[in-house]
Amino acid sequence: MTRHLPPTANIAEQMQDGLLVAPSASNNMGLISQVLRDIAPKQGRAVELASGTGQHCVAFAKTCPALTWVPTDIDNARLASIGIYVSEAQLDNLTLPVRLDATQAGWSTSTGPLDMIVLVNLLHLISEAEARIVINEVAKALAPSGVFLLYGPFMRGGELTSEGDERFHENLVNTDAEIGYKDDFDVIEWAQTAGLNAAQILEMPANNLSLVFSKPE
Repeated sequence: MTRHLPPTANIAEQMQDGLLVAPSASNNMGLISQVLRDIAPKQGRAVELASGTGQHCVAFAKTCPALTWVPTDIDNARLASIGIYVSEAQLDNLTLPVRLDATQAGWSTSTGPLDMIVLVNLLHLISEAEARIVINEVAKALAPSGVFLLYGPFMRGGELTSEGDERFHENLVNTDAEIGYKDDFDVIEWAQTAGLNAAQILEMPANNLSLVFSKPE
């Protein structure tokens, strides 16, 4: 589902050739890639949900060359931008983007078993019901021993822990009452209920978290 978001969310600058550049992606793709070096499976198939501009998927494919990466999104402009990044990168392990709405139930039936799924900065931009669909479908799509990396801003035990997070969360909720920061404990519970194991909770810069889950063998 496409939601109306405040100007402070999903910021990306469009270049003349249709390429999109997001400052947040420029800042965090190296940090997330460092996490991937430690947790990613040695080989297999990986999907990035809601790939956005396309900056992340190129970085991830370079970081984990033994994984075949498939970027996805639902927005036409972002799919076009991803395609440009992919074509320019010319990486054998990175495919052209696939249209996929991660908030729609049933998408896992179209992916086949996956060894790695990555999702960056989406849960706070969708409703709780949509977030639970995403996590349930991830659990279904992962192969046994598959890994799910979920990155973004979260409430910590029901509390917002910085003034910046408080302002951003308020802007989100004032724009759409169904969206906003999700609680880290809730998200872990949703994942465990869906059948995933909580492997690691990693503190990241800018008050973000990397939540790492795995599917039992």
